[in-house]
Amino acid sequence: MSTKKRILFIANEMSPYLELTEFAEIVNKLAVLSNDNNFEVRCIMPRFGSINERRHRLHEVVRLSGINVTINNDDYPLVIKVASLPNARLQVYFLDNEDFFKRKFVFTDENEKWYDDNGLRTVLFCKGALETVKKFGWPPDIIHCSGWMTGLIPMFIRYAYKKEPIFSNSKIVYTIGHNSFKEKLGSYF
Repeated sequence: MSTKKRILFIANEMSPYLELTEFAEIVNKLAVLSNDNNFEVRCIMPRFGSINERRHRLHEVVRLSGINVTINNDDYPLVIKVASLPNARLQVYFLDNEDFFKRKFVFTDENEKWYDDNGLRTVLFCKGALETVKKFGWPPDIIHCSGWMTGLIPMFIRYAYKKEPIFSNSKIVYTIGHNSFKEKLGSYF
């Protein structure tokens, strides 16, 4: 078993896959520097429809197939895809769902109208990321969450997943980066 410290980066954007703000490049550099400095690193982000699978060489991870996330008694299937970060020996895992992440635009439609289901998409991504880590069987020492869409992960780990041994020794770092969130997720959230 590896004695390297394990860092899990969970982000809603990361260069070169999705660059909504300058923070996408910072997340990339943090992951690469951590990996280059003898940490064991994995990254997770949503597979938004604007991410080109062919250009970035994404492919499905069959061993992680079959993850379903339950939200309000509804099950949402996830397809896990992976790509190697260019110029780094580092894997980035993408959570994909046909109904919530395949859209051409990320958080707003072509008229810049906020998607009404962004709250549900956020819950799906956060729970999906944690379920994916459980299926890895890879206990992270540090979980670095970046971007507003990862904001539920610290709460989920401390409450909903507090009895999960895989997260029992994890330290959580949350970085919001550029404050681009100006919307409301709605009262149902």
